[in-house]
Amino acid sequence: MVNGSHLTEFDGKPVVDFRPGMTLNPETTTYRLRRDYGDEFEFADLFAEFVSSDGADRVTGLITGAYSEEMFDESEGMGSVVEAVVAAAPQLASLTALFLGDIVMEENEISWIWQSDLSPLWTAYPRLQTLMVRGGQGLDLGSVVHDQLRTLIIQTGGLPRQVVQQVAAAKLPELRHLELYLGEENYGGDSTVDDLRPFFADVLFPKLKYLGIKNSPLQNDIAVMAAESPVVKHLEVLDLSLGTLTDEGAQALLAHADQLSGLKLLNLEHHFLTTEVMNQLQALPIEVNTAGQEQPDRYGDEIYRYISVSE
Repeated sequence: MVNGSHLTEFDGKPVVDFRPGMTLNPETTTYRLRRDYGDEFEFADLFAEFVSSDGADRVTGLITGAYSEEMFDESEGMGSVVEAVVAAAPQLASLTALFLGDIVMEENEISWIWQSDLSPLWTAYPRLQTLMVRGGQGLDLGSVVHDQLRTLIIQTGGLPRQVVQQVAAAKLPELRHLELYLGEENYGGDSTVDDLRPFFADVLFPKLKYLGIKNSPLQNDIAVMAAESPVVKHLEVLDLSLGTLTDEGAQALLAHADQLSGLKLLNLEHHFLTTEVMNQLQALPIEVNTAGQEQPDRYGDEIYRYISVSE
């Protein structure tokens, strides 16, 4: 589960929670700023101390986590956190990797995390290479234009179609790694197949090597688009994991196996495939991850299949 535990490594370094009075060692450590239950300090005060600490200008990676005990409320969304990060750009002159929302289940369900407008980041941090975001409610990327971003990962239980469209229209010439956790409609994931078609119709990002369109009840449709897409020939990893993939989508992949021959990995983890089709996929001359075989729930004549990350 992506939000089952806090990250222990980010930006190639071990992660340590920054606490009041701590001395920074940015060459060997990535710091996470978060409030724990019962902490007497406010997030804003913790952040202000961090950015004014000796060595803040050498920090290359930063994580923000739980910032309030009222995170369930829309009025207590992550806007103030993003505003603080943007305002601190002069002090964080070396920042190249940012994760907004390392918030785990015991702190807040992923679909209850209130994000905000992230568009000021694009100009505030021109050297940014990695952006991870957790939470889809209130998320807005604006017009995405950035010359250096290489990795974009958005983890949600429900990703608004507006954000999917913003990513599809983004100008990211250096992007190598893209993961979109689409989620389901009950939690705001209202994308349609047509919203996703641009990712497979044309090479949107010329240097992209990892494409993850995942965690979706549309996983069969996504697999069909991927199977027929010339974009896949440019990839090293195609990640269709965490969704409701069945034999229908897998058969499309098998029927266009030549399209997949250049992949280093086809990731299908968490799926509803039969063992027979799993074996056929494993026989492909590429690495295929078919871990996490799930069984649908049956209630009378109704069959229910669930994505991995939702609430």
